[in-house]
Amino acid sequence: MVQERVVQLTAGGKVRLDEELRLLRDERKPALATRIYEVSEHGDVTDNGEFEELKEELIMTEARIAVLEQMLTRAEIIETGRSDGTVRLGSRVRLSSDDGEEETWLLVSPEEANSMEGSISTESPVGRALIGCHEGESATVTTPAGSIVYTVLSVE
Repeated sequence: MVQERVVQLTAGGKVRLDEELRLLRDERKPALATRIYEVSEHGDVTDNGEFEELKEELIMTEARIAVLEQMLTRAEIIETGRSDGTVRLGSRVRLSSDDGEEETWLLVSPEEANSMEGSISTESPVGRALIGCHEGESATVTTPAGSIVYTVLSVE
């Protein structure tokens, strides 16, 4: 049997994923099942677009529930906030790009990454380039639009 890899999450990331799972399992899935039942009670569903959309949404919801359950059973909480000045999984990094813009990111696993909430994956181009860097060092990130040089201002 193939051993599944451990999913490293921050404590906050695990809480967010647990909450997403709870919402999907306890609220979204039952609501969809109720709507499907209601729509099917109103006659022929063989050519009913709403019925098909609801079924598809239920399938996607069940798939996400399965993914979250698997991920959370393999979860290992990583320690954040400790730093020897080296960028690693769980580091909060303040950067300056070569155009002078400053950004702050929390480096997390791909399962937890959410750029809208200030976290990026260690497997993203920026994350990969920064891993192992120290305060004051620079890393070059190649993007389709060209290269960007980031300087690490601080690591927490």
